[in-house]
Amino acid sequence: MLRIVVASVLASFTSFTATQPTVPASLPQTTAVAGQPQGQGAGRGQGAAGRQGGRGPQTPEQIKARRDTEVQRQIVTDATWAKAAEDVMTMEKTTYKSRVGGMTIPVFVFAPLQPRGDKGHPAIVWVHPDIRGHVYEYYIPYVQEAVRRGYVVIAPEYRGSVGYGAEHYDAIDYGGAEVDDVLTAVDYLKTMPMVDPERIGIIGWSHGGMITLLSAARETTTFKAAVAMVPVTNLFQRLAWKGVERQHMAIDPANRYGGLPNEQQDVYKERSPLYQVDKLQIPVLVHVARNDRDVNFEEAEQIVDALRSRKAALAETKIYDAPQGGHLFDRQYARVGQPTDLDYYTPTNTPEQRDSWNRVWTFLDWNLRPYQGSAR
Repeated sequence: MLRIVVASVLASFTSFTATQPTVPASLPQTTAVAGQPQGQGAGRGQGAAGRQGGRGPQTPEQIKARRDTEVQRQIVTDATWAKAAEDVMTMEKTTYKSRVGGMTIPVFVFAPLQPRGDKGHPAIVWVHPDIRGHVYEYYIPYVQEAVRRGYVVIAPEYRGSVGYGAEHYDAIDYGGAEVDDVLTAVDYLKTMPMVDPERIGIIGWSHGGMITLLSAARETTTFKAAVAMVPVTNLFQRLAWKGVERQHMAIDPANRYGGLPNEQQDVYKERSPLYQVDKLQIPVLVHVARNDRDVNFEEAEQIVDALRSRKAALAETKIYDAPQGGHLFDRQYARVGQPTDLDYYTPTNTPEQRDSWNRVWTFLDWNLRPYQGSAR
C-alpha cells in the first residue's frame, strides 16, 4: 500500500491512502507529459543549462499558466511513480521543512517492502538534475534497483523544482539554499528507525551532481560516500562558455548572487565544487563524457584532474569517450509505448550505460554495505 501526498499547489498538500493518484484527463500537448529527456540537454528541464535564459518575455498570465500546467504534470509524474512502486517497494510522497527559512520541500521516500528492523538499511539521498527539473520518471528502474539492493531512497524536490507552483519555482537559489534543502533530507532519514545514520550516501546528476559535491564539501562527515554524474563544477567556466548574462539569468533570476562573476567572485567560487575539492573527506565517484554538450568536457575535465591529483586516495573517476546520449548517457531509455507506461523508461543498456551503473552500484555497495543489517 502506498501513502501518497499530492498537491495542486504546494500550500495545499493533503494526505490520503491510494494505489495511485488521479491523473488529469488532458494536458496541453506543447511538450512531453513526463518530462523525459529527448536528446542532449533536453526534456522538461532542458539539461543543466535550462531553457529559461533563451525564453523571451512572458506576460504574468502566461507565466501563471505555465506554472499551473507544471503542477498538473506533476500529478501525472506522481501517478507513474506510484505505479512503479506497486509490489516492488513502499513509496511515500510527503514534505519536510528546510533548514533554511522553513520552506516546505516535497520529497519522495522509497523503502523495501520488508524492512530489517532498526538501523537495518543504508540510505541514498537522490538529487535530481536541471536548473528547473524534478524527480524524473526515467529514474524508476534505478530507484527500484536501489531498493531491491536494500537501500532506502529519499529524493527531495528542492526549491526551484518544477511542478509545485510559482512560490517554489521562484525560490531558486542555485548552489545556495537548495543545498540546505537537500541536506535536510538527512535530518528526515534520521527519523526513520530502519535507516542506519552511519550509512547514508548521496548521488546526483548534472546540477544535482553539483549539489552532491557541495553537500559533501559543506558537511564533511554527514555522508559515507558521494556519486556525482556529469556534474556542474565551475561556474566561472560555465558562464563564460554559455553566455554570461544568459546563464546568470537562468541560474539566478532573482539576483541572489548580487551580480556577475567579475562582481561577486567569492559567491561564484563558493558555489563551484571545483574550488571545494580540498574539503572532501569521503569516497567520491565522478563520471563524465567527452561528448557532453551541456557540461562541456573543458569544464568536466577540471574536476577530474583536481580529484586525481589532490584526492587520489578517495576519488574514483571515469571519462567516457563518446557514449550515446552525451550528457544523458547513463539515463537514456527506450520510449516504448506512452510516458505513463513503465516500459517507456526501460534503459537502453548501451555498453557505457551498463558500465557506468555497474561501477555506481559497486561503489555504493562497497561503502554503504546494503547487504548487512547494521553497520554496528
